[in-house]
This record gives sequence, structure tokens and C-alpha cells, in this order.
Amino acid sequence: MFTSAHYRQQLEKLPQLALQADSLRILNSASEFKQRILQLIAGAQRRIYLVALYLQDDEAGREILAALYAAKAARPELDIKVFVDYHRAQRGLIGKGKQSGNHLLYQEWAAERPGVLEIYGVPVKRREWLGVLHLKGFLFDDTLLYSGASLNNIYLHQQERYRYDRYHELQDVALANSWAQFIIQVFGRDAAVQRLDRAPVPGIKAIRSELRRFRLKLQQAKYEFPPAQVGEGQVGVTPLVGLGKRNNRLNKVIRTLLRSAEHEVFICTPYFNPPKAIAKDLALLLRRGVRLTLVIGDKTANDFYIPPSEPFSTIGGLPYLYEVNLRRFAERFQRYLDNGQLNLMLWRHEQNSFHLKGISVDGQRTLITGSNLNPRAWALDLENGLLLQDPKGLLVGSFAEERQQILEHTSRLNHFTELERLVDYPEAVRRLLVRLQRFKAHLLLKQLL
Repeated sequence: MFTSAHYRQQLEKLPQLALQADSLRILNSASEFKQRILQLIAGAQRRIYLVALYLQDDEAGREILAALYAAKAARPELDIKVFVDYHRAQRGLIGKGKQSGNHLLYQEWAAERPGVLEIYGVPVKRREWLGVLHLKGFLFDDTLLYSGASLNNIYLHQQERYRYDRYHELQDVALANSWAQFIIQVFGRDAAVQRLDRAPVPGIKAIRSELRRFRLKLQQAKYEFPPAQVGEGQVGVTPLVGLGKRNNRLNKVIRTLLRSAEHEVFICTPYFNPPKAIAKDLALLLRRGVRLTLVIGDKTANDFYIPPSEPFSTIGGLPYLYEVNLRRFAERFQRYLDNGQLNLMLWRHEQNSFHLKGISVDGQRTLITGSNLNPRAWALDLENGLLLQDPKGLLVGSFAEERQQILEHTSRLNHFTELERLVDYPEAVRRLLVRLQRFKAHLLLKQLL
């Protein structure tokens, strides 16, 4: 068994960009995130590349689109490209009844303003449940705005509710160019990637052979950049991307990062359903005496939670499945909860939801990512992230402030019995979970969710 020092050395050997420590800015809220997007759109001079799971046909999505059109009208030389998941763009929201896809909005606006914006659908797999574009990043000239958020009302706090995420702004020419090069070479020049602002959008069967080649391309893709020596006042940054179980660079770095820990690990994840490899690493950390903090959304802060007072649908069972997982984990490691080495922090704030991701180790290494650290992210979705290595502690203050903000609406789980049991759940939830367990469908769901 290798020591934590061995894994730290492995991380140090990764190619890095040298980022000025003061070029990192952390935003604190969904509303601030939205305003910053609009500011950066209005100020961009050369390029705007937006990559997200979706750009929704709602008030916030339309405001973003309108800002993009206005920027293009003011500066026709602006190169504007938007990339969203191919499948997700062509359906409505789960659990919200019959809805048209977002692509119809794109086509409607494009018909009135032809040739202005380029909006693309990126197909990762043949079906949405088999894998989606979960890669994130918003590029404005030489500024990268990174968040796990997509672009719609709740992510941007357009109305009364918000979905809490992390928001990091990095200003660096080399990082921005690496990001742009990946987007253009991997997405923009592939026949499998389809324009969504033009009708008709080719069906998945029509691009089957192109998709097959594209998927292999994605599995091998990586961010290209000239490695640099990290000097005074700088931190090392490694952009990462991964798809699939095999040779997934992002997954490998995540495991190496966890195993590099000597004193403390801080993890944010909205859904508690860790892959077997991650569960194994967490158990090992506790046995080694590493202090482990997990910040997790309470089931009521889950995107799919349905209050008992409202009509139940099957999708509403997901938050309860995650809570069952968490209760089992807490019961298994109760002794570490008792001695304070393990801290399970449940986030809940009014009717809002929790969507934070990321890992911090020993205050010196931080992974900013949109990965949910679950089997789906581990094997099916296209994910990315940024590994920041800061051995001099230049960013300690900034991340400490962010951590304080994250923990503001959390409560510590002191004992596993504080979480509800199956018998405590609403009747409709109990029936669903019993049925899933009877047919062992919950085992399949754990691999897909």
C-alpha cells in the first residue's frame, strides 16, 4: 500500500498551468452568478463559448439568449457558440408534464435573426439515460467562469427559489485558450455534434456511425496546454476531462487526490451515492485517521423532492433512495461520528435545493468540478474539472470564506438514527422502495443515478 506522500507526488507530476493566485474570484450566490454572466457577455470582445447541460426555455434562459444576441449585434465580430446536451435539449423537464424541447426556442429566435448565434447539441450516448454532456464551463475572452450550474430560472435565482452551486471565476490567457481549443477541436469540428438552432435536427439514428466515432474521441480527449513552472504568487492548475470507467483521467485524479490526504478532506456532493471505488477510499481515509467532512443536500433540498402534501410521482423517490444510502453509511461509521473525525453536514434552506460538488484536501489541493461523485458520473457522463494545487496556501483564505458560506445552512448529523427509516416515509414512497427492492431494481438505479 502506497503512502499519502506517494499520491501527493503523483499529483505534483501532473502537467500544470501557472495561475496568479489573485486571478481567482469566488462568487457567493446564484443571483451573483447570473449577474456576472450578463456582465461578462456585455463586455466580451472576441469570444463567448458557453457549455452546460442545458439552456432552458424560461425567463432566465431567454434573458441569457437575449444578452448573447445583443452582444453580437453590438460587436458582429464576436464568436459566440453555445453547447448543450443533444438529448436534454429536445425534451422538457422531468416531472413537469408535457413540454416542448429547448431547441424549439433556439430555432424560433434564429429564424428571426439568422446566422447570429451557433447553438449545438452534443450527443455523448445513444440515449440520455446512458450518458449526457455534463461538462461545464463559460468562457468570455480570457475569463473562465466555472460552475456545476446549468442555465435556467432556479440555477440563476430568477424567481423565489434557487439551486445552490459553486461559482469560480478564473482569469488566465493560457487556461482560457486551452478551454477554447478543446471546445472547438473536440465539439465544434465533429460531425456528430448537431446545430440545434436549425430545423430539422437529425435524429440519433441518422448520426449513429458519427456518434460511435465521437464517443471514442471523447474517451481519449484531453485539454492541451504548454506546462509551466509555478512561481511566486502562483498556483498550479490542471484542467481535466473524463468519460467512461476505463482510462478516465478525471476519475483517476479524484482517487489519487483522496488518497493523498494526510489531515483533512472536505467534500461537497448533492446526492449520496458514491461509486464503490470512492466508498472504499472514504473508508480508508477514516481508518487512517483523516478528518472527513461531507456536505450533502438534505432529502428536502433535492431537485426531485416532492412534499407529502403534493401528488407523488416515481421520480420523487430518488431523494429517499439517497437518504437510505446515507443512513447506512452513517450507521457503519457511527464511531467516527461519535469521536468527531467524521462530519456529515446536511444542507437545507427553506424551499431551495443543493447542487454543490468538489473536493478539498489538506487545504492545499482543491478539485473544482461538476461531477456528482456517483456511479453515473463515474462511468456514463462526460465530466470535467480543475485541479488547483496550492502548497504555499495562497488560496487558503478565499476557500475558507467559501467553506463558511457553504456551511451556513447546514446541520451536523450526530447519529444515524436522526435520519428517517423506511417506515417513516410517506406511504407512496414506502410502496415504491419496497417494490424496487423486491425486484432488485434499486441496484440498477444506483448505477444510473
